[in-house]
Amino acid sequence: MFIFANFISAFAEILNLVLQLAIWLIIARALTSWVNADPYNPIVFFLYKTTEPVLLPVRRKLPLSAIDLSPIIVIFVIVFAQIFLVQSLKDLALYLRHL
Repeated sequence: MFIFANFISAFAEILNLVLQLAIWLIIARALTSWVNADPYNPIVFFLYKTTEPVLLPVRRKLPLSAIDLSPIIVIFVIVFAQIFLVQSLKDLALYLRHL
């Protein structure tokens, strides 16, 4: 059972890293939107392509305003997933190790 517990623990750590990377990509995207970066720049294009599928559905649900709050909402959801899902997986792995 410890092998399955180690697998779940490793999966939780990788998920945590992916979620942390997503937060940094969204922050970088928000910063580039403030400075009107060149959309044809490869880095800006990459940020747009990786974050827009997550931000667009949230942006559609929000009422129109001068400030785009979708990055903040998405970051809150990601942090909730980090706290709830990743910690739950780690606790499950710890429980399985002690069986």
